[in-house]
Formats: sequence, structure tokens, C-alpha cells
Amino acid sequence: MTELRMRAVGFVGLGNIGKPMALRLLTGDLPVWVYDVAPQPVTELEQAGARVASDLGQLAESVDLVCVMVRDDDQVREVLGRVVGVVRPDDAPSLIVAIHSTVGPTTPEELADVAGRHGVRLLDAPVSGGPMGAADGTLAMMVGGPTDAYAEAETSLSLMASKTVHAGPVGAGTRMKLARNLIHFVSFTAVTEAQRLAEASGLDLAALGEVVRHTDAITGGPGAIMYRDTTAPLDTDDFWHGVFTHVAALGEKDLGFAIALADQLGIDVPLAQHARTHLAPGLGLGLGLGLGLSQGEQT
Repeated sequence: MTELRMRAVGFVGLGNIGKPMALRLLTGDLPVWVYDVAPQPVTELEQAGARVASDLGQLAESVDLVCVMVRDDDQVREVLGRVVGVVRPDDAPSLIVAIHSTVGPTTPEELADVAGRHGVRLLDAPVSGGPMGAADGTLAMMVGGPTDAYAEAETSLSLMASKTVHAGPVGAGTRMKLARNLIHFVSFTAVTEAQRLAEASGLDLAALGEVVRHTDAITGGPGAIMYRDTTAPLDTDDFWHGVFTHVAALGEKDLGFAIALADQLGIDVPLAQHARTHLAPGLGLGLGLGLGLSQGEQT
């Protein structure tokens, strides 16, 4: 079966990200059915050309791909439970359910087991990029699940995301999203630490933010070091050994200066302390390298 045999796509959960995702689906060739308990976004989608399902049963009966973007694991389980047992037309392909909500690391496998008992194929397909990315179709979507289900759904998924990655079997999409968001929120925490340091130094925090956004747009931010396919220690003749040795030396030097400034100003910077110790090993340069530290500072 190919995507062209799909009759329609359904979308459940028309919140800040779900609504613009559903609107993006309307730019495709397939009819779009929507469902939400809130009437206002349903009306907006209907006015934009979507068909409104009276309940989840009607939606599941009418479409071949159900996209779900609801609040949490419990709501995802509730939606899945109400669509998997629906009697579908005899000539309809087996239903695919794509879970776009970010759920717990073991939830996708549990959901896939429930779905599989009813002949339903499940994709865990969380997204990154927020409401702005959803509105213009530039989300990144990380998909776990069967290769055939991904291939059949890919055309519709690509309407909502300019970057789709088939990460592996069910659960792989969620694990990739959790790793991606670890970067996101640890980085945010590091920003709050840097802001305290900047504020204590009498700096303009808004101007610092402008500098950060400007330079991250040039360098790629944290993703700039993410080109290796392993976290194993680097051989000395590896191309990245020279690159990361330079990165680690600069990082340890500048972190040392920032920590010294924080000590002078009485500002606690635990993430900076942790980063100075773990930057080089994390880059694959081995434990205790201490590139930017004196022997007495190596910990």
C-alpha cells in the first residue's frame, strides 16, 4: 500500500501546536477530519476546510491516519482506546495512529501493544519547533515505528514538518525527542546561570540575549558539535580529535575565567563548574585531560 491509497487524515487535539499542524494538513491532497473538546479551534478548522467529526469513533472510521496532539500520557491513552476498536470499511487499509505528544519513554511500546491487538499500527512522532514551526510547517518530527507505516504516512507528516526522521522502531521517536529536549532545557538552565553572572556584572541582559541569538545563528549553537555517530573516546588520528581538543581548550579556559568572575561576585555557577570538569571527556577526549586546567585544578 502507498500513501496515495489513503482516504483521509484525522487530527485530534487542536491546541497551540496541534491547531497549526492540522491547518498545515489542509494544504495537502487528502481530506482532513478534526476533533477536539474545545469548540473554538474546531470552528476555525471547519472554516478553513476541515471536516468535523462528532466523536473519535466517526473520525477513526473516516480516515486512515490519525494524528494525536493532546496534553499528556493519560489523554493519549484515552484517545487511542477510543479509536482502536472502531469498525472500519472492509476496503480500508489498516489504521495508523501517529502520536505527536511527548510521552514517557516506555509509553509508546505500551500503546503499540494495545494498538496491535486491534490491527492498528502506531507511530510515536513527537515534534520540535514550537507553535511558530507548526504554523509555517518547519517542525522537526522524530518518528518511531514500523517502516511500512512510516512510508505510508510520510507524505502527510511532511506537510507538518520540513524535517522528518525515521528514528527506528516504536519508541525511538520519543527517545530522540527526550534527548533533544534535554539539550533544550539544560541550555535554558545554563542561560539562567549566565544571566545571574551578567546581572551581577552590571550588564544589559537583553543585549546579551541579542549576542547569543546572533552567534548561535552563525555557529549552530549546541548542535555544532553533533556530527559524530558515537560517543566513544576519540583516536588521536581522528579528524575530530584535533577539532575537539581545540574546543575543549577554549571551553575550559573561558569557563575558568567565568567561574573566577562568579567567585569574585559571589554568584553560584554549578553548571559551569560541572561543564569545566566534564567538557573534554564528553567530547571523547578521555577522563582527566584537563586541557585548560592546572594540575591542582583537575578534578
